[in-house]
Amino acid sequence: ISRLAVGDPNAPVGSRTYTNPGYVSQWDRVEGAPRGTRGGISVVHNFWADGEYVFNLAFEHTTTGGFYGQTGASEQIEVSIDGERVALLDVDKWMHTQDPNGVNMETEAVFVRAGPHRVTAAFVRNFEGLVEDLVSPHDWSLADRQIGVSGYGVTALAHLKDLVINGPHNPTGVSETPSRRKIFTCRPTTPEEARPCAEEIITRLGTQAFRRPVTPDELDNLMIFFAEGGEPGGFEAGIRTAIQAILASPDFVFRLETRPRDVEPGESYRIEDRDLASRLSFFLWARPPDDELMSLAERGELSDPEVLERQVRRMLGDPRSEALGARFAGQWLRLQDLEKVHPDRLLFPDFYQQLADDMLLETETFFNSLVRDDRSVFDLFTADFTFVNERLANHYGIPGVSGEEFRRVTYPDARRRGILGHGSVLTLTSHANRTSPVLRGKWVMEVLLGTPPPPPPPGVPDLEETDAVVEGRMLTTRERMEMHRADPTCNSCHRFMDPIGLALDNFDVTGRWRIRENGMPLDTQGELYDGTPVTSPEDLREALMQRPIPLVRNFTENLMAYALGRRVEYYDKPTIRAITAGAEVDDYRMSSFILGVVNSGAFQMRRAETTAEAIP
Repeated sequence: ISRLAVGDPNAPVGSRTYTNPGYVSQWDRVEGAPRGTRGGISVVHNFWADGEYVFNLAFEHTTTGGFYGQTGASEQIEVSIDGERVALLDVDKWMHTQDPNGVNMETEAVFVRAGPHRVTAAFVRNFEGLVEDLVSPHDWSLADRQIGVSGYGVTALAHLKDLVINGPHNPTGVSETPSRRKIFTCRPTTPEEARPCAEEIITRLGTQAFRRPVTPDELDNLMIFFAEGGEPGGFEAGIRTAIQAILASPDFVFRLETRPRDVEPGESYRIEDRDLASRLSFFLWARPPDDELMSLAERGELSDPEVLERQVRRMLGDPRSEALGARFAGQWLRLQDLEKVHPDRLLFPDFYQQLADDMLLETETFFNSLVRDDRSVFDLFTADFTFVNERLANHYGIPGVSGEEFRRVTYPDARRRGILGHGSVLTLTSHANRTSPVLRGKWVMEVLLGTPPPPPPPGVPDLEETDAVVEGRMLTTRERMEMHRADPTCNSCHRFMDPIGLALDNFDVTGRWRIRENGMPLDTQGELYDGTPVTSPEDLREALMQRPIPLVRNFTENLMAYALGRRVEYYDKPTIRAITAGAEVDDYRMSSFILGVVNSGAFQMRRAETTAEAIP
């Protein structure tokens, strides 16, 4: 990390491989790629030094080793850096794995300056429209590899598999980069100026990294590392070595908090303002506190209730608070599980990686909009709007959206309102080849209501072991579930989960609306545990909102767990109830929950460990 931040004019030649997931569409433009391209790979790569770099492109091949995909004579692939083309290669469709270079192509050496740059290898879009052929798999799919061996009637698009960046060759130095400008705030012009300048840089970086002032002893220790690195390598090498020591320090790796000397083990105490600033910043921004927070903390003013509330509202209005959507919402709603679900390529050919990324961004953007606009937490479940681009809007069947930029749209009907209609949630709660009312019902109970069902008893077969075909007819998911629930042991839990999941079964594996499964009309009728009939997403939302307190309390529990970085325990329950009651007075606005957590004793207090503990 220190080498990436500072750069290294003597960096050894190395290589970095970026691999394209099989679900990335080779017809659509990938995020970050120049206009007029399709498919390929686009990444931000940090170049260690000014020098020459070679870009190697590895293509997919068939099972017999031939180049995958039928291309015309004019098929080209370009390599660009920060949107500027640096190489244009004609794709050779006769490449074979037995060739000396395999199914790979390589650019000439390209001079690149040090620092982070957007590197893209993508096919040049030479034509528009569908590819007409006898067997036309979806443009991202490699499911037809066996068919593609012969090549007859198959014009599947060529696929870029890997982008390998090799270098630096013939390094000439290190140019100024954003990270270097932040690090080197002074430059020594004489040997006598080297140590004072280094102390200034290391003190500032250490204060930012440790989230508190660096002590004289710590500075002396860090200067030892500076001297060891600087003696053979010069001033910049010394700073780079000191940064390594800072990054390896427990004060950076862990969020250590100061315990007053007069506090006995087991006694509770109020944390210092510096530690409060750190907790607050990592909660709302997922990063160390900024200068304003640290300045207030150093003056002992941050713990003042009015000052603290002003800072919370300032931070929520800052773009950095979008970390709540990416981190808190992602953790609470288990959005990271979307990466684990890959819908069957033959059954759902229109699902690919760019669409999955759009689904994830939709949910994160939606959550951040509720925080930014200080809306009610109930809008999570009932909002009549969302954020989509053209690709996601087409998938949902929402008209009038064009372009790749996300924008707010109002749903044309009520069936997709709230997060229960988001493709991210619906896909991550499905199997690869079918929907799962069990997974969806379990997800609602665990994630939204905080009442997880008990695990299945040992020896109970999975639904996958239930016959899928009877008398030559494919059974619907509901029919297979009813066969599975015939066992009273299974029914004891499924009677809670299944009606919830069945109410969402009109959404297929990828979140598209449907009315049939395996040619049979869907039957989504069910009854919740209290006898409430539900047959649709609208019915389910209405039933959940009839008893909203479990939703609110569970949201509060998850928010507090995220803010504290630990599980919520039994002794936190009174605090959760108090936060919920306070939010009710404020119409359950997002800020009322966040302020409730920040003002709580759990957030501002700490209990001294009962075991021996070193005091700074």
